[in-house]
Amino acid sequence: MMGSPFPRRRFVRNIAAITAGFAGYAGVRAIAAPEAPLVERRLFFDNPDYGSVAISPDGQHLAWLAPIGSVRNLWVAPLDDLAAARPLTRVTDRSLGAFRWAHSNRHIVFFQERDGDENWRASSIDIVSGDIVALTPERGVRAFVQEADRRFPEEMLLGHNQRDRSRFDLFRVNIVTGKSELVYENRDQVKLVTDSRFQLRLGFHYDADGSSIYVERQADGSWAPFTTVPITDVDSTWPLDFSDDGKTLFMLDSRGRDTAALVAVDMATRQSRVLAQDDEADIAAATFDPATRRPIAALSFRAHAHWQAIEPIARDELEQLAAFGPGDISFTSRSADNGRVTVYYERDSASGAYVLLDRASNLVRSLFIQRPRLADVTLRPMEPVAFPARDGLMLHGYLTRPSAGAVAADGRLPLVLMVHGGPYLRDRWGFSATHQWLADRGYAVLSVNYRGSTGYGKAFVTAADGEWGGKMHDDLIDAVGWAVAQGIADRRRVGFYGASYGGYAALTAATKTPDAFACIVDVFGISNLLTFMATVPPYWGPWFSIWKKRLGDPDTEAGRAFLRERSPLTHIARARRPILIAQGMRDVRVVAAESQQMVDALKQRRVPVTYLTFADEGHGFVRPENRMAFHAVVEAFLARYLGGRFQPVIDDFTGSSLRIETGGDLIPGLPP
Repeated sequence: MMGSPFPRRRFVRNIAAITAGFAGYAGVRAIAAPEAPLVERRLFFDNPDYGSVAISPDGQHLAWLAPIGSVRNLWVAPLDDLAAARPLTRVTDRSLGAFRWAHSNRHIVFFQERDGDENWRASSIDIVSGDIVALTPERGVRAFVQEADRRFPEEMLLGHNQRDRSRFDLFRVNIVTGKSELVYENRDQVKLVTDSRFQLRLGFHYDADGSSIYVERQADGSWAPFTTVPITDVDSTWPLDFSDDGKTLFMLDSRGRDTAALVAVDMATRQSRVLAQDDEADIAAATFDPATRRPIAALSFRAHAHWQAIEPIARDELEQLAAFGPGDISFTSRSADNGRVTVYYERDSASGAYVLLDRASNLVRSLFIQRPRLADVTLRPMEPVAFPARDGLMLHGYLTRPSAGAVAADGRLPLVLMVHGGPYLRDRWGFSATHQWLADRGYAVLSVNYRGSTGYGKAFVTAADGEWGGKMHDDLIDAVGWAVAQGIADRRRVGFYGASYGGYAALTAATKTPDAFACIVDVFGISNLLTFMATVPPYWGPWFSIWKKRLGDPDTEAGRAFLRERSPLTHIARARRPILIAQGMRDVRVVAAESQQMVDALKQRRVPVTYLTFADEGHGFVRPENRMAFHAVVEAFLARYLGGRFQPVIDDFTGSSLRIETGGDLIPGLPP
């Protein structure tokens, strides 16, 4: 609900009254109105019609996530009769998360959480009877699938942290009855690695210096040293799976090279051999033959997804899929005999699509268009870009430009710098709801993979060590400078938009380089690195030594001084640009206090700040009703300070838990 009433007529009246003033506010100049009408926000931010499409092990059924109303539920259909699709679940509170077919071919294990608390509970559902069985504790416990295999059609290995919130024990669970047997009580390892016979093989934990210490399970239950991964390699070196015979470990490994390779390790001799490597980017994933559990192709992300065939069968698949149509492909599931494969095509200026590769017929056929309502919408291409940072480090990113009708007389555009979270993640090419929405409103949108982003080799990641609020921020300023130098952006009309680490970067921009931006949007960003590190969730604890090395050590005086200096809250006196802050009140990663203390400090200094809260969200706005409300406010905010177009709020707040805690009067039509 809203913090105060929201009369629609007053909003529309105020919008009309203030529009004429946009061009003169803070040097903003009006842009030419595009001929096309605005695309409804809902088309961008509703849940997709199809997601997570997966085929059953016997190749006879498909399962996927699709909305009932606004909530994503689990659906199933015979592969040969998709018109007979039916929902297996009918949850109404919060969308389901991941799911996995059991080798019984009759059961699916799925996961739910509450209000963004990140406690994913597992249940199984019988696709014939509809019976649902709880597999893990109902509340306060985070669970995941550790292992599933054809040898155990009615069982899975699950991990959860009921006993100790910082560690995950291993359980053998009957998915039909729900009976659970403790396999291993985990008191030391961050992660456990098992094989197709449900045997515990490896574990690893972090040393004080941030290195990963891998150990091997012995026949007597003890652990023996296996290998060590230095902190410089932990983001790009980890095990993927054992071969079906258990003799070979397949892993990603960047040790001895800059970019991670896919390697095979002989468990008897410890000798490894490279199966795939890419000098331009890390090997990030592989697709496996379900029967042999051996990789058949490897994936890296350059500007686009780049697949390398390892086995001849994958070469044939990749050729067929390339001939079928354009897009970056990902393999989403395979039948147990590898005869039928589901594949997703990622596209930038069209909806993504799911297809079936059928080996028996040697054909590829369409299954689902992910967002069919975009078929009649003109979307903008996402352009890969590259430019050097001020110290010469090459940065890569993606630019989306609005239609030609949105360009100002001098050819320059209002620009929104959109910064990803993590920070140890990366932006990729494809459909971005936020890019397309902002481009439709008349903005150029630039996403940059600043140093610390993954996928570009370990040297690129380690270049961010000790650089939160330092060179990582310089990269973002250099990205804006590049866009201005290229004649793309109007320096006076640049906005900043970031979530999580991107929210921290937004607050850093507000307090370190306020003159570079006309306005700032911070979504659950970190304001004080000391309080942030003191409130991380318990299951982050085992890898805290890495955070100490990369970010700063709160246990030492020098570390605390450094963290304090790199905290946006410390430099609040420099803040003066309008800021919009949004926060999920159930967030366990960046707790609400991070936003609240920043809002309080900004208000005390009379800096224009609007604060939005969502009582039923965590680290991300999952409910479509909340996404609609959030983006409606952001759109009006950006329109005021950057001069882009906007769609008046009509039903966008319906069903949302949005509260405007302060600063509603700073945005046209919102209650103060």
